[in-house]
Amino acid sequence: MSWQPPVADLLFCLRQLVPLAELARAPAFAELDLEGETPELVLAEAARFASEVIAPIGEAGDREGARFGDEGVRAATGYRQAYAQFVEAGWQGLAAPVEHGGQGLPEVLSGATHELWNAADLSFALCPMLTDAAIQALHVHGTPEQRALYLPRLVSGEWSGTMNLTEPQAGSDLSAIRSQAVPNGDHYLLRGQKIFITWGEHELAENIVHLVLARTPGAPEGVRGLSLFLAPRFLPDADGNCGAANDLRAVSIERKLGIHGSPTCVMSFGEQQGALAWRVGGEHQGLACMFTMMNLARLKVGIEGVGLAARATEQAFRYAQERVQGQRDGEPVAILRHPDVGRMLLDMRSTSEAMRALALVTAAQADLARAFPNTGEGAAAQARLDLLTPIVKGWCTETAVEVASLGIQVHGGMGYVEETGAARWWRDSRITPIYEGTTGIQAADLSGRKLRLDDGAAMFALLDEIGATAQALKGGAQAFAGVGAALADAVLHLRASTRLQLTRMRDGERDAALAVSVPFLLQAGWVASAWQMARALRKTAGGADPFSRAKHRSALHFLEQMLPRALALGARVRVPARSDPLPH
Repeated sequence: MSWQPPVADLLFCLRQLVPLAELARAPAFAELDLEGETPELVLAEAARFASEVIAPIGEAGDREGARFGDEGVRAATGYRQAYAQFVEAGWQGLAAPVEHGGQGLPEVLSGATHELWNAADLSFALCPMLTDAAIQALHVHGTPEQRALYLPRLVSGEWSGTMNLTEPQAGSDLSAIRSQAVPNGDHYLLRGQKIFITWGEHELAENIVHLVLARTPGAPEGVRGLSLFLAPRFLPDADGNCGAANDLRAVSIERKLGIHGSPTCVMSFGEQQGALAWRVGGEHQGLACMFTMMNLARLKVGIEGVGLAARATEQAFRYAQERVQGQRDGEPVAILRHPDVGRMLLDMRSTSEAMRALALVTAAQADLARAFPNTGEGAAAQARLDLLTPIVKGWCTETAVEVASLGIQVHGGMGYVEETGAARWWRDSRITPIYEGTTGIQAADLSGRKLRLDDGAAMFALLDEIGATAQALKGGAQAFAGVGAALADAVLHLRASTRLQLTRMRDGERDAALAVSVPFLLQAGWVASAWQMARALRKTAGGADPFSRAKHRSALHFLEQMLPRALALGARVRVPARSDPLPH
């Protein structure tokens, strides 16, 4: 099916909403022409690659799925060829460090390309996303020898990476991990089983670098006893040439609701002599090392939600323009002109655009924190990144499911059958609120940790900035006074919710705070994204070109029709929730 990537709106976000000018003055990005042609050139080529190379394999991936047999795991038709082109084009190393062969571009620009990969085919995009996370972990925590051997090949995409966290008995409780790593000379022998390992085995890359949480002998109980280990599928020599197979393998792959093209593996380590593994970072520091991967992955899972919502929206718009049903003034009319269908399409488009803006503005905070270390500016960016990451991950993924569901509704009965492909975006999106920590885990992190770390200072600083935007709208053109007042009201309610959550945590009412932590996270998501749409509204005011007019309408619709959800969610936060479903 044809697909038109949203390059114009991506560039609008990068040019009008993201602080590219601030990034451009950073020494790390000074030679990249961020205020010139670089973003346009990168996104134009990424859009071409996504639409012409990745998107065409998505249908086969969904229909055929990954396969498991005597030869191990095999990808669906076209995946190996598409991945080879992805590597040859250098896309894997877009934001990777230059010293390891990467291009050193900002994470926000890489995030924009990841949206396109996700929209083209989430199953495919998961592989390079996890490799990015492995690159980050080794760059920060690896030894010089590990970085020299593994990073150039991961950065090029010749080798891919995975995260191996949970086990059958553990689920989200990593304290229950039982895998063991026993010292054996200059390495460890690793034994255990891991589940839900995305792209844990495949034939796309020459080698697969597994990063695995396990315990050393005598390690403390709980998460304090976890260490992180590197276990390659094939053991490389000093020059990086792949040698003998390591003692690890996929023993099965999961049958899933969606992302059929992505093999989700049960991995077994050390069935025979033990898988050779090398520790990454300090002993018993595994969780801290793994969170280097997970924090980046959580932001990129939020971007997965953006890509899927945008793809569902684009397809629904196209279908609604082509599907003729009913009449108006005696003439056949496309369903796009039916008021309720038009309302759904505006809901989808405005929400997708708000998701995109929030995710990219958040990704830029990672770049600012990296570009200005040991400065007040860098510290503020890091604080905002830490605050917004669980919001982007939780709100964007939950909202993506809703947008994709609306896409099915726009198609009517044709959306419920596989012929149109509308159901695929909903099926694929449904994993995203679960990946890398469920929405409940993100919400607990926001209320139970991020707010408490600074007594809400980062949240209140954000609300002050959003409030200033609201006041500018109220005091500007009369047409904006209403939405400015609505945004100001939403800020007041979120400020009250924040104070209430802090009070509950402070007063020992942790269960009460956590019972409404998801409504609180979603409330924050709607308000923070409305802030971006309010900024977009001001920047497109008076624009006469088709893009500006459409963007202006979308921003106004979001502020008028979608932002009120934040008030309802705030009402839920105010009332102590019943979290025990069983009567006493």
